[in-house]
Amino acid sequence: MKILTTVKKVVDVELNMHVKDGAIVQDGLQYVINAWDENAVETSVRLKEDKGAETTLVSVGGGDNTDMIRKCYAMGIDNGIHIEDPALAKADSSVFAKVLQKVYEKEKYDLVITGKQAQDTDSGQTGVILAEYLGLPCVSNVIAIEVKDDKHIKVSRAGDAGKEIVELELPAVITVDVSINEPRLPQMRGIMMAKKKKIEVMDLAGLGTSADEVGAGAPKSEVVEFMASKTRKAGQKFEGAAAAITAQVVNLLANEAKVF
Repeated sequence: MKILTTVKKVVDVELNMHVKDGAIVQDGLQYVINAWDENAVETSVRLKEDKGAETTLVSVGGGDNTDMIRKCYAMGIDNGIHIEDPALAKADSSVFAKVLQKVYEKEKYDLVITGKQAQDTDSGQTGVILAEYLGLPCVSNVIAIEVKDDKHIKVSRAGDAGKEIVELELPAVITVDVSINEPRLPQMRGIMMAKKKKIEVMDLAGLGTSADEVGAGAPKSEVVEFMASKTRKAGQKFEGAAAAITAQVVNLLANEAKVF
């Protein structure tokens, strides 16, 4: 089984971010692997360990994406592809999916595994759009996977009414949820070996396509403005006997909040 896994670089949302003039202030920002994509990597590596799958990872973005690819090498990924092209600076889900389509068509894979969504845009569209472009079956929000044979897998997904079980014929695309596994921490030996591994770097021309062909010049969506969320007023803390506190709260609700 040949597996293609995707990884996106995102802002570390654990840090405080600031907005100025409708844009995120870049000073002091740190970038990490998208959380859902780490689960996709872990899923691929476990299929490698359990079923002998060959794993390839692709990441689209700037030069520092190589650091993320090497982390995935340290986790157990076999091959890494880095697509770097300035024409993709404003790429949206549709453009990313078109680029990934070109990557897939160069090699042909049995299974494509992506994260369910990215923690910067939360759109959750790239994997599903990619499946549509490729004409492949797709299951999103996968929380478990079982390989039946060389041509079939069975997956469980978190649906609106509970767990849903779907059997898929390969090739196929799945997008995974964070509950599917716990990504491993790379071991020192893996980290050292990852430093020596080759990363295949190419631009759109090297991929056999162009900015116009992938739609980079006219993305279907764009971020117009970032807005900081409104800060709430500090809440009130009540101390004392329960009866007195109850009377205070009822009074405030009635006379200030006007909920009664």
